[in-house]
Amino acid sequence: MRTLRQFAVALVLGAGALLPPPASAQELIDCPVCERFGPFVEELNLSEGPVPVGERPGWVELERVATDIQPLIAPLHEASPAIEVVAVRPRGKQDEAVPGVQAYLGLCGRRLLETLPDLRWVGLVSAGLDGCDPIADELLEQGVVVTNMRRVHARQIAEHAIAMTLSFVRDLQRYAGEQASGDWTRFGTANAGLEQVEDKTMLVVGLGGIGTETARRAHALDMRVVATRNSRREGPEYVDYVGLSHELLELAAEADVIVNATPLTPDTRGLFDAEYFRTMKESAYFINVGRGESVATEDLVAALEAGELAGAGLDVTDPEPLPSGHPLWSMPNVILMPHVGASSDQLFPRIAGVMLENVRRYVSGARLLNEVNLARGY
Repeated sequence: MRTLRQFAVALVLGAGALLPPPASAQELIDCPVCERFGPFVEELNLSEGPVPVGERPGWVELERVATDIQPLIAPLHEASPAIEVVAVRPRGKQDEAVPGVQAYLGLCGRRLLETLPDLRWVGLVSAGLDGCDPIADELLEQGVVVTNMRRVHARQIAEHAIAMTLSFVRDLQRYAGEQASGDWTRFGTANAGLEQVEDKTMLVVGLGGIGTETARRAHALDMRVVATRNSRREGPEYVDYVGLSHELLELAAEADVIVNATPLTPDTRGLFDAEYFRTMKESAYFINVGRGESVATEDLVAALEAGELAGAGLDVTDPEPLPSGHPLWSMPNVILMPHVGASSDQLFPRIAGVMLENVRRYVSGARLLNEVNLARGY
């Protein structure tokens, strides 16, 4: 049996390493490792696909699984000795095609279908389609089922959005700078530049998994929460009002904090532009934990320079990373984070739990968790 170190080396080199041959698929159904990760699946309240995967045209028994996520290799093997696990290079960048792989778990890429020509299921470790965008139509045409980590990253990203909000309101950036220079200006400025979030209005754009968790936390801080979503007005009781997408500018005009939690689709690309920023209060903050491409970056820079908003907290940007010397790097009213909102000490157990549960469901032909609607893009 190969060691984890050997598999790590094979993964880096793209050698197509194989775990031991199959035993019995039944061993997957009640595996000890699944029980270790399983509790996360229930608590995240994940949605099921509309149709059992076993009833889909082209469904085949799962014999070989490919992954580019090194820490998943050992749990997959422990959970399913009946299935060969193939280590491949990230984002479909295999040098050679690997036939006979029915499922791929990892990060998507443009060449994924070229390198894994027999795919029937793609299990993404990301919350969005990301690298699958260029091949979404091809995946749809070939009947490949795609699942993602929707809601799996939601809680920590919501905390990230709240953290940036509180950093602005309590002026933490300025005080961090004063600490570095040894300054003590407790009474040096009017009101010491500090506010409270209590009774302020937060607009959550995109009331999905991340948006809902953000709204929950904002409400707990005694904020008034309003939101928009694409298709319906229903929302949790802690959201005062749920508007549709055409109400976005109207709601933006009354918000003190705006959080973008939308997926990247043709409708959301460039959604936050010059017109949007002109609509905001000059005292309002814009927080982006969605996708960088949903913001017109030059328009945001111009709006910040013109004082059309008080500040921007950005976990994502377009481009990413920003080039050296870009204005956003040095603006004092900008919090710039390197796309780390999803990171957490609990992230891998949650991802592994969902992946193992979906492998179990695929083997038994059940409905998969977090199935993506490729036509809609989320």
